[in-house]
Amino acid sequence: MTGKERYENIEIPSRLSGVIHEATQRGRIHKRKMRWLRGSSTLVAACAALMITVNVPSVAMALSDIPIVGSIVKVLQVGSGGERTDGVSVTTTVQENMLNIHFNIDGEQISNAPAYTVDHKEAPNRLIFTFNGVRNLDFEKLKQDIGALSNVKDVYSNVILDDSAVRFVVELKDNIDYSVSEYQKPGFIQLKLFGAAEKEKTHEVFYVRSQEMELGEVLGMLDEQYAEDGSNVIKTKNGKYVVAMGGFASRSDAEELLRELSAREDYSEPLHVDSWMSNGNL
Repeated sequence: MTGKERYENIEIPSRLSGVIHEATQRGRIHKRKMRWLRGSSTLVAACAALMITVNVPSVAMALSDIPIVGSIVKVLQVGSGGERTDGVSVTTTVQENMLNIHFNIDGEQISNAPAYTVDHKEAPNRLIFTFNGVRNLDFEKLKQDIGALSNVKDVYSNVILDDSAVRFVVELKDNIDYSVSEYQKPGFIQLKLFGAAEKEKTHEVFYVRSQEMELGEVLGMLDEQYAEDGSNVIKTKNGKYVVAMGGFASRSDAEELLRELSAREDYSEPLHVDSWMSNGNL
C-alpha cells in the first residue's frame, strides 16, 4: 500500500446504455427544433459522451478527446481490465499528452486489450503498467514515445519471470494527474496526462527496501518473492534499482513491516527502512 487512498474503478459499460438511451430520446426532440442535428450520427455519439462527462465528472478529462475509432470500455486510475489472450505484440503512438498503446497478433489489431493492471505509487509519482499474454514489446519505441510527453519524467521496464508478461513504469512530473481508458474494436489503451486540479503537498514516505542493484533476474526474483507484500521496483537517482514495500506515512509502520519480513523462513536479502520525499527519488 502507498498510504494514499486509491481511486475506485469507474465502470463505464454499466451506465453507458442508459446514458445513450437518454441522449437518443433527447436527440429525437431536438431534431424537430434544431436542423443541425439531422442525420448526424457522429454528433449524437458526441452528445452521449457529453452526457457521460456531466453525469460522471471524474472522467470528463479522459473523454474530452474522443478517438475516431474504438468504443470505450472503462476509465480508471488504478485497477485492471482486458481479456485473457496470448501472443500479443505491443506498439505505441503519441499525440500531445496522450499515449496510445496498441495490440496486435500477426500484424492484425485485436478487438480487445489483453489482460492488464494499472497501479499508482508515490515517491516518486509513477504509474506501473503490467500486460499479460504479451510476447513482444517494442520498448525503445515506447520509451521514445513516452519521452515525447511533456508531463513525463522517466520510463523504465521491469523484469518479470514470465515470458508472457511485460511491465513498465512511467514516472510523472510533479502535480500531474492522469486517466487510463480502455477501448475495444480495436482494442487499445490510452494514457492521458493533465495538470492536477489541486497541488499535492510533499511529505516524507517510508519504505522497506532492498540494496541497490542492476536490472536483471536477481531483481525480478526478489520482486516476485515479496509480490504478496505489495513489492514494486523503483529506479534510483544513480540509475540502479531497488525492490521496495510500503509507502508508509510513519517510520514505525515501516519498521513493523520489516520485523514481519525478517522473521520469515525465506528471508535472506538484507532489507532496511528508508525514506524520501513523495515527489522525489531514492
